[in-house]
Amino acid sequence: MQPEPAPGWLNAAAPRPLAELLACPPTIQQRLNSSAQCMDFKHGDVVFRQSSACKGLYLVISGLFQRKAERLQSRLTLGPARPGDLVELAAVLGSNCHTCTLTALVEGSVAMLPADALSQAFLAWPRLRMQLLEELAREVSRGYNASRLTRVVKPRRQSSSDGARAQ
Repeated sequence: MQPEPAPGWLNAAAPRPLAELLACPPTIQQRLNSSAQCMDFKHGDVVFRQSSACKGLYLVISGLFQRKAERLQSRLTLGPARPGDLVELAAVLGSNCHTCTLTALVEGSVAMLPADALSQAFLAWPRLRMQLLEELAREVSRGYNASRLTRVVKPRRQSSSDGARAQ
């Protein structure tokens, strides 16, 4: 038995390959590559904290990291960040403040593309910003779709008038 293909709305939100997201002319790619900083982390190390200034766009190279946020006096676990995941698109494209705290669950490494290098790349190649904005939109859609797929429908309570009619 073959698995059913995912609905079109689910496929549209699938993440794009990193090479496609960061596709730009070779000179800009070289500038971004030369500015990238690789950082190693041990279990429990914090990569960045929510509300602190965003230094750049993060790419998980190895290991497993946890994203957590505080919203309205509640602590939320936003989910893991795995190798190949871009982290903090919203922060680097928007407010420049981290939207969550990223912590290493195991030993791992992260590459960071500095915000100033990205800003220069956006000026030289505006399409790059649009590609990343499109990925941010897909990321939001994936979050919505995940919550939609896992939402449990609660059974309706019968009102006393419904119960009286059934008798």
